[in-house]
Amino acid sequence: MTQELRTEPSLATTYFGDRLADAVERKRSQLVVGLDPQVDLLPIELRGDVHLGREHAAEAFGRFCRGVIDAVAPYVVAVKPQSAFFEELGADGVRALEDVCAYARQAGLLVILDAKRGDIGSTSRAYASAFLEGTAEPSVRDRGPGEGVGGNREVPPGGARPPLADALTVNPYLGRDAIEPMLAACKREGAGIFCVVKTSNAGSVEVQDAILTDGKPLWQHVARLVREWGEDIVGARGLSSVGAVIGATHPRAVGEARRLLPQSILLLPGVGAQGATPADVARAFTSGPASALVTVSRALIYAFRVDGGEWRAAAGAEAARLRGEVWTVSGW
Repeated sequence: MTQELRTEPSLATTYFGDRLADAVERKRSQLVVGLDPQVDLLPIELRGDVHLGREHAAEAFGRFCRGVIDAVAPYVVAVKPQSAFFEELGADGVRALEDVCAYARQAGLLVILDAKRGDIGSTSRAYASAFLEGTAEPSVRDRGPGEGVGGNREVPPGGARPPLADALTVNPYLGRDAIEPMLAACKREGAGIFCVVKTSNAGSVEVQDAILTDGKPLWQHVARLVREWGEDIVGARGLSSVGAVIGATHPRAVGEARRLLPQSILLLPGVGAQGATPADVARAFTSGPASALVTVSRALIYAFRVDGGEWRAAAGAEAARLRGEVWTVSGW
């Protein structure tokens, strides 16, 4: 049974960029919703027992994220759970994260886990295994996406668990050996990675804009490395499995990154709460409709706090609006 599962067409036999391109063209969307659950921002109906401890908070996070996924699934191609908000709740939060990722996959969405991992040696290999590699032997229980935290759907003997995520954000500033295991997962598992290159926060200039001896900023040197690392992991649609995180709050950097990384998928945070607009990232799409993804988190999942509407309906409406706006500015 295990051998049959490994040889059937699956996520592991298709490059990440090809799967993404198919999803983008099918939905006519380049929108990714960031799942950043925070107790103080949850709808009132979900806050009832969160003060009783981590288990209850994790359950609320799971209910909230599943509700958002249901609302936005027709309009987005992927979700981007922020691992830190789940990890803050310890083991209960990690279980909630696993359930949310499984639920998103069942909804037909790709999962881009925002964990920004980066280390060397056995540590890096462990990160790759934890986030991007499936397992042939299941754990004692496999929580179904509809069961929430603590679900106990039994796995058939010999069943396999898929990778937690389709793609992972990683920190490339330790060099190639820090992401080598992730590159191996891209080749072997059909995974994707997004290397943090030029981020949306104001403080990024302190490191990423440091000028090197060739007169170029450090982030551009890292972008060239990202291009090199991904040159041999390019799918049939011409997109590399090694992408880059480029802050939408730096429109000039977006255009320069597109020039330096013609085959990389650009993941563009910063639209919405951080002040960027879809118009700021139009130049990111010149390599094709799936060559860039716009990620929106707080402005979308907490839209109800602005318009006062029902939280799921507000998230769905904002996702529909942004999908159309991004698709229009992309020029496709």
